[in-house]
Amino acid sequence: MAKAIKSKVVKETLKLRRLGIDTYRENVAYLHRECEVYRAEGFQALSKVEICADGRRILAVLNVVDDADIVTPTDLGLSEEAFVKLGLEEGHMLNIEHAEPPVSMDAVRLKIAGARLDQQDYRDIIGDITDRRYSKTEIAAFLVASGQTDMDRDEVFYLTRAMLEVGERLDWNESLVADKHCIGGIPGNRTSMLVVPIVAAHGMLIPKTSSRAITSPAGTADTMEVLATVELDIKKLHDIVRKHRACLAWGGTARLSPADDIMIAVERPLGIDSLGQMVASILSKKLSAGSTHLLIDIPVGPTAKVRHMRQAQRLRKLFEYVGDQLGLHLEVVITDGRQPVGFGIGPLLEARDVMRVLQNSPDMPNDLRQKALRLAGRVLEFDPDVRGGNGYAIARDILDSGRALEMMNNIISAQGVQSEEFELGQLTYDLLSPSDGVVVDIDNLQLARIARFAGAPMDKGAGVDLFKKLGDKVEKGEPLYRIHAVYPADFKFARVLSERDHGYLVGEEGQIPKAFVEF
Repeated sequence: MAKAIKSKVVKETLKLRRLGIDTYRENVAYLHRECEVYRAEGFQALSKVEICADGRRILAVLNVVDDADIVTPTDLGLSEEAFVKLGLEEGHMLNIEHAEPPVSMDAVRLKIAGARLDQQDYRDIIGDITDRRYSKTEIAAFLVASGQTDMDRDEVFYLTRAMLEVGERLDWNESLVADKHCIGGIPGNRTSMLVVPIVAAHGMLIPKTSSRAITSPAGTADTMEVLATVELDIKKLHDIVRKHRACLAWGGTARLSPADDIMIAVERPLGIDSLGQMVASILSKKLSAGSTHLLIDIPVGPTAKVRHMRQAQRLRKLFEYVGDQLGLHLEVVITDGRQPVGFGIGPLLEARDVMRVLQNSPDMPNDLRQKALRLAGRVLEFDPDVRGGNGYAIARDILDSGRALEMMNNIISAQGVQSEEFELGQLTYDLLSPSDGVVVDIDNLQLARIARFAGAPMDKGAGVDLFKKLGDKVEKGEPLYRIHAVYPADFKFARVLSERDHGYLVGEEGQIPKAFVEF
C-alpha cells in the first residue's frame, strides 16, 4: 500500500500542457524522454496510457519527445482532441499510468484467424473502441479482419446492434420518421440535399445526419458545410427538427453511434469500405437518429462501389435482413451508377449543383434533379396518405413551386449560415478529349481520385467540374472537365494523375454500357 501511495505522489508531479496538435479523432499524450515518470514506469512510445485528475479520465496513445520546447520533463502534453476531452485547464496536475489492455482484442485475434464472433464479442469490441481502449492500429486490425473474412448476416446484425447500443438514440415520438441514404461510390451524388427539403416541405419528419467523406471527394456533411453549420449538439439539432421537420447535419457531434465515427477515422486513410461494415455503419446511424422508415440507394455500374446486379441483390437482402431484425421499415432501390451525378465533384462544386436544382436554374444538372425527384417520391410514399406511384408528381410540384428552396433556406438559417466564404480553387487545368466521338465511359473511381488529389474534401473549393457526360458528342481538343485546386502541390498531383489516366473513354455510341435501374 505504501508503495502505491509513493508512486501516485510521483505521478501527480506532471503538469498539463496544451500542445494544439490535431491528431484527428485520436487522443495522444506526450512525455519527454527524460521525464522521471516515463523512466520509472517503463512507458514505451505508442503504448496506451490512462490520464486522471479530479475524477476525470481519458485514455491516450503515448508519444515520446526529445525536444523540451514541445514538453519539458515535468510536463504532460496533450493533443487538441485529448485536451478537449479531459476538460481541465492548462497547468493542472495529472496522474498517468499504464492502461489495461482491452480484453476484447482476443476476439479480434479470433476474427483475424477467420472465426465467427457472437453478439457479446461484438459488444466487447465496440465498447472498448468507444472507450478509446484501442489504438488506431488495433482498430485497423479489427476492420481489416472483419472485412476480409466476410461477416455473415448475423454477425452484421450483431455489429450493428452493438454500435447502436453504445451511443445516444433520438426519439421523436412520431410513428413515421423518414430518411434516405446512398451507399456511396458515385461522385457528385448529392441527392440527399434535395430529398430532405422536398420531404420536409411535404410535412414529413426527416432528420438527416450524415458522415463526412470516407473515401470520396465529398460527403453530404462536407457539402452542406459550404452552406451552413453542420456540427450541432443534440439540443440544437432537436430544436431545428421540431421547428422545420428536418436538418442536414454531421452525426459526429451528436454522439450517434460514436464507435462508427472512430472507425471511420481509420477507414478513411486506409480506403476500407467492406459491405458488412458499411451496412452496420449506415443502419446504426439511422436508428440512432430515430429513423423508422429508410430508403437505401444502391448505384450499380462498371466503376461504382457495386458493379454487378448480383452483388446489388445480395447487398439488398443483407440490408433488409438487418433492418427487419432491428424493427426498421427499409426499402432498397437500385440506380444507375455508370457515371458521376451532376457536374461537380467536390464540396463547393456539388453545393453549386444542388442550389441550381433548388432554384430551377437553366444551368442545373438534369440527372441530379431527376434522380432526386424519384428518390424523394419513394420516400413520400412512406406516407400512408400518398398513394403508391404518386410520390414523384408530388415531389416535382414541391420542387417546381419553390417550396423546397424555401425549406432549404429555412434549414440553412436555423443551423447557422456558413460564415466563411469559399471560392473555387484558382489553380485550374482542362483535360482535353484525345479524339472525336461520343463519351462512352466515365470512371467514377478515377474522377473521385483526381478530385481528392486536387484537395477535396479538405479544401472546399477543390475538385473536378465536368463538361461532358455519357452520350455527349466531343471533338478532339475539346475540354472534358476542369480540375480546380487551391495549393500548388495538390494541383501538380491531380494534373499528373489525370494525364496518366483521365478517366474518360471516347468511342462510338453503341459502346455505352446499359444501366441497371429499378425506377
